[in-house]
Amino acid sequence: MSGGEVSVAIINYGVGNLLSIYTAFKRAGASPRILEDFREAYELDAIIFPGVGAFKPAIRKLQENRDHVFRLLEEKPILGICLGMQLLYERSEEGCPPGEYLHGLGIFHGDVRRFPASVKVPQMGWNTLRIVRSGCPLLHGVPDGAYVYYANSYAPGLSEDAVAVTEYGVKFTAVVQRGMIFGTQFHPEKSGRWGLKIIENFIRFVEDEKRR
Repeated sequence: MSGGEVSVAIINYGVGNLLSIYTAFKRAGASPRILEDFREAYELDAIIFPGVGAFKPAIRKLQENRDHVFRLLEEKPILGICLGMQLLYERSEEGCPPGEYLHGLGIFHGDVRRFPASVKVPQMGWNTLRIVRSGCPLLHGVPDGAYVYYANSYAPGLSEDAVAVTEYGVKFTAVVQRGMIFGTQFHPEKSGRWGLKIIENFIRFVEDEKRR
């Protein structure tokens, strides 16, 4: 994997797991940087929305920088990981009374919902990827049924943007794509061989976009 010239901004909007993501992208051959100032991200090739944290404070931080965030969403390849993927949806019920929602960035259609009471929450551990739409560059060379690592209490439902799904009490979207914007509900940085492959695929996608 080349990737050495691919610079990646890991946006720090107050969530954890930044160092794990940094290390994974470094290992895959990219040049990652952890940034708090959204304006600095314009200089880099791609953006990571990380995610171990709560929806409300994270979306508040993004909304405070709304103009920069939406410009980056229009101009750069984006990868949202776990919470970072959920922030890209229209709404989330995390932290809300029944029947109420917080609004996300609205890139992907649908709602992020809590897992049903019939399963242990959070989901922690390995689960599958079931590919439902072929041709996604993120999953090139990743087999249907591959196991990846999840750590989530909420998940987005199924929609036309879904590339891969899995099941934990209910079926939900595991990988999503619209144009240059991708999301994984699982943590590729914790997912061993296939997680590294997905990160390498994202870097390769960014390289290809740079050459256009």
